[in-house]
Amino acid sequence: MIPDNIFRSLAIQTESKLILIVMDGIGGLPVRGKTELEAAKTPNLDRLAYQSICGLIDPISYGITPGSGPSHLALFGYDPFRFEIGRGVMEALGIGLKLTEEDLTARGNFATIDENEIIVDRRAGRISTEKNQEICQFLQNEIREVDGIRVSIYPGKEHRFVIVFQGEGLKDNLIDADPQKDGKKAKGTESLTAEAQRTAEIVNAYLKKATEALKLFHPANTILLRGFSKIPNIPSMFERFKLKPAAIATYPMYRGLARLVGMDVLETGETLRDEVETLKNNFNRYDFFYIHFKKTDSAGEDGDFKKKVKAIEEIDRILPSILKLKPDVLVVTGDHSTPAVLKSHSWHPNPILLHSKYIRPDRIRRFTERQCQKGQLGRFPAVEIIPLMLANGLKLKKFGA
Repeated sequence: MIPDNIFRSLAIQTESKLILIVMDGIGGLPVRGKTELEAAKTPNLDRLAYQSICGLIDPISYGITPGSGPSHLALFGYDPFRFEIGRGVMEALGIGLKLTEEDLTARGNFATIDENEIIVDRRAGRISTEKNQEICQFLQNEIREVDGIRVSIYPGKEHRFVIVFQGEGLKDNLIDADPQKDGKKAKGTESLTAEAQRTAEIVNAYLKKATEALKLFHPANTILLRGFSKIPNIPSMFERFKLKPAAIATYPMYRGLARLVGMDVLETGETLRDEVETLKNNFNRYDFFYIHFKKTDSAGEDGDFKKKVKAIEEIDRILPSILKLKPDVLVVTGDHSTPAVLKSHSWHPNPILLHSKYIRPDRIRRFTERQCQKGQLGRFPAVEIIPLMLANGLKLKKFGA
């Protein structure tokens, strides 16, 4: 990764337009010999790959399975080992909350436990967003504070929510209160430092109260919390790269992360077509666009191979509308792999293509994992994507004499 001071000295502002398309969880593993990308009909992606340079990216490092936060940070040009950002902060910012340095946040799931407190469904059957809102309002009325610490709960989409603990002396050195696997016993948090012990006790007291209060709300009869975090100090994309960036994403966490690195988060509808219309309507206002498509990841986590294939094909059909804008640099990739066969994120590298007029095209035939590994980009860390985009947009000066 290029040192910050070097980046700041090389980056320049130009009129060129850069677009980063993130097909969340795009990488897969073969089922009956083909990955989801290989099984999908993607004439537009394949045509674009033929005209681009291609390769594979490792979101974090070899063998490391990333969360969505660090993998996106890397895509935005930030070393995820240096800039650690908790899931709670990203979710909170994503739904528009204003945080202070004292606030402790966490990402929450409504979940289902049996009579032995074994988690049988971490997502409570993906309850409706409307039901989520109802339950959050109930909990807010039932539990307003714990040991003098104010507690606020905010609904997200489906089973997801954000919780904010407000008061003096709160620490974020806590382990997740979520085993992240069905079939395991629900658990509380634990402190990683002596200073965080009181915070852990407050969180666990809240968890106990919430589970008691939710007995009548099956399948959403408990909560799981992870990503305990406080707002960090992180330089913006303008400070580092001289970019005027905008984000188009529907899920709170991705919107929150975009805000944290200084992107303007554009309001958009729920569909892919809505996202593309938002891009069209704002194309003249910014020089960098991050567009996030979620359905590929959701299908992978559900273990639904065919659904992930259909999500890929839906993205392929919308691609020509983006290409009509004629961006100077276009990158298509994923933040991480979510193979349907694993039903979870994985450590496998993701395919990537980069298109601009300053390349020597690879002429590969398909945008797939195995085809992209033949491309001239080879296999490289995701954190190097932004420098490549800047270079192809003529947004970097020469280094040295």
